Amino acid sequence: MEQFISLHQSAPWFTFGVVCVLGLMVGSFLNVVIYRVPVMLFKEWKEACDDMAQDPPQHLPEGTFNLAKPNSRCPHCNTAIKPWQNIPIISYLKLKGACASCGKKIALRYPLVELFTGMASFVVMWQLGATAQTAMALILIWALIALTMIDIDHQLLPDNLTLPLMWLGLLCNLNGLFTDLHSAVIGAMAGYLSLWSVYWVFKLVTGKEGMGFGDFKLLAALGAWMGWQQLPVIIILSSFVGAAFGIAGMLLAGKNKEWRIPFGPYLAIAGAIAFFWGDSIITQYLTLSGLR
Repeated sequence: MEQFISLHQSAPWFTFGVVCVLGLMVGSFLNVVIYRVPVMLFKEWKEACDDMAQDPPQHLPEGTFNLAKPNSRCPHCNTAIKPWQNIPIISYLKLKGACASCGKKIALRYPLVELFTGMASFVVMWQLGATAQTAMALILIWALIALTMIDIDHQLLPDNLTLPLMWLGLLCNLNGLFTDLHSAVIGAMAGYLSLWSVYWVFKLVTGKEGMGFGDFKLLAALGAWMGWQQLPVIIILSSFVGAAFGIAGMLLAGKNKEWRIPFGPYLAIAGAIAFFWGDSIITQYLTLSGLR
């Protein structure tokens, strides 16, 4: 830099010329970017739409369909579920796991999700007590449970869950509820960019996509809640969780059968562990390794 400054002082016309030529070269590349990036996106979207048009989703509901309407219904006979038939756990046991109208079995996953959510909420309260941290942590854990199940069902981590979760994490840490704002902001950026980098390296090497963009956003959200310091713990734990599920899947489904779970649930489980015990894990590691 000092040599360039010295050169500019002695021959300003030359340095201006170098900068202009560099600007022309970069401008030429930017024209490629400006034209090709939108075309690349339009091409990907068109191919995705064409794939869906060839095999469109079946049995999509008509009319208003959101989190409030219509009322819950039996997936088999479409009969509306009455309020007293929708009491968590109790109704399932009372109805003996079957629809009161058609008698078809109700999937066990529904009471299991209810039970697990209740247990997870208890753990949050037990760990944090009656504090503002508990109120926010409950939202985080509930969101992670929802994201885990959605990703298992559809290999999808919706932006309308991951992005608000990230912004809420930053909002919580404006006054340092879980970590300082500086760590939270860096955590969100580093969380996204770390998996984004892995994605592109893997794609350049193999030509395949190893994970979805929703995974980047989920790790960014976790970084926003916990700070960048917890990101290595989350990534390492997610690898262990993935290995455990992979081994269990091989044992249950057989070595010759493919049993795949997307990466989102591993991140969510690892994130929940790191949220409560990440500092202890880091302390234990540093102590055992002799670094503390």
